[in-house]
Amino acid sequence: MSRSSIHLVRHGEVFNPDKVLYGRLPEFHLSDLGRRMADRVAGHFDERRNDGANLVYLVASPLTRAQETAAPIAAALKLDIATDERILEAENRFEGMSNIQSRLRNPRYWPLLRNPMRPSWGEPYAKQVARVMAAVDDARMRAVELGGDNAEAVLVSHQLPIWVTRLAAEGKKLWHDPRQRECTLTSVTTLDFDGAELVGVRYAEPSADLLPGAANVPGA
Repeated sequence: MSRSSIHLVRHGEVFNPDKVLYGRLPEFHLSDLGRRMADRVAGHFDERRNDGANLVYLVASPLTRAQETAAPIAAALKLDIATDERILEAENRFEGMSNIQSRLRNPRYWPLLRNPMRPSWGEPYAKQVARVMAAVDDARMRAVELGGDNAEAVLVSHQLPIWVTRLAAEGKKLWHDPRQRECTLTSVTTLDFDGAELVGVRYAEPSADLLPGAANVPGA
């Protein structure tokens, strides 16, 4: 059976001076720093390719920030960008709001917080895992079709879907403290496969030195 690796990349910093929880809203573009991050992660994959990595397939969420992060990766690897809605940001009832912490003190929103383990304010974690893993499986098979053994694919997505997919891959509970997510801007969470069997999870931060001071309001 063919071995393969799927790299789940979080997008770069978004220009969001009002600190809106942007979720699936359109036209939230990368900031200047976010573009530097996108270039950095593109360089990361270019170096991997130069070292022999068999990078053959690139996919991105349809949201602007993901497409803009994928663009320099596509240029570096000379790949087209396939778009897959299954790796979209999570649905969230607070989408479009700013100053979320202050809003949570308003009794009007308390019903949305009744079950944080699901979570009750948005798309269930299990549903996110199911759709992302379906996209991962299709990308894995397409990569092997294009590149054979040790083929690799890059999927540019969003923090929460990537994080809960990693938790599921590691056999952990999906409920978590959002402050504890290990999924920084333009980080790379890698799922390694032997055939259809998931055999390992890896994590890297190509933009680690660019993170201090970066705005990090999650989409969900």
